[in-house]
Order: sequence, then C-alpha cells, then structure tokens
Amino acid sequence: MLDIKMIREYPDKVNELLKRRNPELSVDEVLQIDIERRKVQTQADELRAKRKNESQKIGLMKKNGENTDAVQEEVRKLGEEIKTLEEKEKEFDEKQRNILLNIPNIPDETTPIGLSEDDNVEVSRWGEPRKFDFEFKAHWDLCEEKKLVDFERGVKLSQSRFILYRGKGARLERAIISFFLDYHTQEHGYEEILPPFMANSSTMTGTGQLPKFREDMYKCEDEDLFLIPTAEVPVTNIYAGEILQEEDLPKYMTAYTPCFRRESGSAGKDTRGLIRVHQFNKVELVKLCTPETSKDEHEKLTQNAEKMLQLLELPYRRVALSTGDIGFSANKCFDLEVWMPSYGTYKEISSCSNFGDYQARRANIRYRDKETGKTRFVHTLNGSGLAVGRTFAAIVENFQQADGTIVIPEVLRKYTGFDKI
Repeated sequence: MLDIKMIREYPDKVNELLKRRNPELSVDEVLQIDIERRKVQTQADELRAKRKNESQKIGLMKKNGENTDAVQEEVRKLGEEIKTLEEKEKEFDEKQRNILLNIPNIPDETTPIGLSEDDNVEVSRWGEPRKFDFEFKAHWDLCEEKKLVDFERGVKLSQSRFILYRGKGARLERAIISFFLDYHTQEHGYEEILPPFMANSSTMTGTGQLPKFREDMYKCEDEDLFLIPTAEVPVTNIYAGEILQEEDLPKYMTAYTPCFRRESGSAGKDTRGLIRVHQFNKVELVKLCTPETSKDEHEKLTQNAEKMLQLLELPYRRVALSTGDIGFSANKCFDLEVWMPSYGTYKEISSCSNFGDYQARRANIRYRDKETGKTRFVHTLNGSGLAVGRTFAAIVENFQQADGTIVIPEVLRKYTGFDKI
C-alpha cells in the first residue's frame, strides 16, 4: 500500500510514476478523500477542545453553587456532534484504505518503461541453447512416453490443468524440491519454513493478492480461507503486525509449497504440458530487510535463483520487466527465463521482485531503528528458487538423448537414485 504521507507531499511525482504502469492510474481520488477526512478531523478536534473547556467550566460553576444544566446540555450536544464526525472520519478512512488497496505499487525509477511484456529488457544470458542433431520431443510427449506424468488421469481426478506425477516422474519432482531447499539453506543461508497451504483474507491482503485478484484465487466455501497461490503469502506474513529489531534483519526464508492458481486470465495459453497449470510445486525465497539494503538484497536473491539454473546446467536469461508487465505489488522485478526447446524460446521460471515497503504497510511489518529507536517499515522481497514443474519440464527437454533416454543433471542424482530415465 502506498504511503499517504508520500502521496500528500509528492502527488505529481506519484501520479507520474503510476502512469508509467497505466495512463489511467491516479491518486487524485485518494487526495480528495484525504482533504475531506482532514476537514472532518479538524472540526472534531475543535469540538473536543470546546467540550473540554465547557467541562472544566462545569466544575467551577458547581464549586460556586451555580446551575450547570444548560452547560451540561451543551456538553452532551457537543459529544453527539463529535461522535457523528468521528463516524464520518472512520468512513473516509475506510474508503481511502479500500482505494489504496487497489492501487499498485509505484515502479522504481530504474524499471524500464513500457506497456507490456514486449517492452521487457534482456539483461544477460547464461549458457548456450542446445542444438539437437536428432528430432527432439516436447516434454509433454516425453512425459507420457516415459510414464512420468499421467495427464489424462490428473484431469479425471480433478479437472483440466491438474496433473498426476508417477514413478520416476514423482521421484524427479521430489528430488528437485529437496535439492533447492538443501542448497538455499546450506549454501545461501535461508531458514527453511513449512507454512500452512491455506491463508485467511488478512494474510492474502498483506501481500497484495486481495482484494485485486480475488477471481484468481481458490476460496474455501463458508470459511475465511484461500488456497495459497505461492509461499510468498504465508511466509511474508509471518511477522505481520509485529515490530522486529534492526539487528534481526535481514531475514532470509525459503519454503516449499504447492501453489494454487485459477489462471483465469490465461485461457488458451500453454495448454499442454507443465508450463501453466492450476496446481504446481514451487520453492520460494523471501527476504525482509531495511530500506537501505533492499536493492543489494534484491540482486543477491536473483543471483541465488540463478545459481540453481547454473548448477542444473540449464541455459537461461535474465529480463528486467517493464512497467506494463511488472507485478501489482512490485517496484522492480527480474524474470529468469529458462530455454525450452519445444517453444524455441525462453520461458519464465522465476520472478524476483522488490516490493519496497508496499507489502509491509499492508501487513504492518515494522522494525525498530537501533540508532533512533523509531519504528520503520521493512522492505520485502521474494522470488522463485525455482518453480519446480517448469524446472522438471526444462530438464526433460534439454537433457533428452538421441536414444530416447533422459539424462539426470549430476546435482540431482543423489536425490533421484538414478542417473537417467
């Protein structure tokens, strides 16, 4: 959520940055409500001061034996007026908050300006896409041939875009999860978290999924619970409503969870295979840090995710998302895209985002500055380290051999127990 003080002080700058995302975005309505709310607040403060003076007058009058009925009636009326104004102020506060909850974060000055993914900027590449000297196959065909994934029965058990891993496919999926968690905890210093896979509306609001993206969520009927779309949601909110100490920052946390997304806006996209499904596994990286360190921590987090692709020897590129493609709550985002031979292009496998204090304001996550003793909002960051199903698909496609086998990357073999399929 944007800082109302920043909006008051720099409305033109905030509007200019928001319009980099979408020309129709503006904080003008927020400002107008704020003006009205502050008027009401001023009126209420003036009446409170008047009531205080009148109340003090009653004491003196009683001391002097004077009749206080008229003054007491005046105090009562003032109390009713103050209550009415307080209710109005509360209504303005709620209205302002509801609008702010639906306004995205302002992009960082360094975020490329653009209207869509077509305006994203490639930053770097690692590895060379493999040139096959035989007719390669798409991962969905190989998965069916090798009985790694049973797409048909996954649909039977649930509905379209739900999948069933089996045999060596299930073993490989589990191996990828274990490898990611072990490396991030042992080499990158993250604390492993196993959070609930359901979150309440307050938690979903804290990271920006609600109210804006309610239609993309799976909600439990008659309960204030949603299936999480990513581990970012519960892990970031672990410290919601709390005040941390500066010496406890930064906090590095990693979590494996299944992720549930309706993907309501993706009809017709990537309908085959493992790239776009309603339930998938992911290992998430989450950081809480001070504002002064967040840009450096963002770069480190992105490099942590890149390391997984390098160790798996999967070619990838880093892309800086444009203002038209960046996530709702983020101010800066790098996508890591892995090479997928079946598509003849790179596909997203991780989004590494810096949210500044946007999520922290929504979730009220603060820390106490060790020098001033004042509380400040933390900065939150997260990224996939990595999306497991897409990693599975990339391995199957990039490591297929002419004889029909699939070689397992060396770093995974101690987890799978086999070196090829």
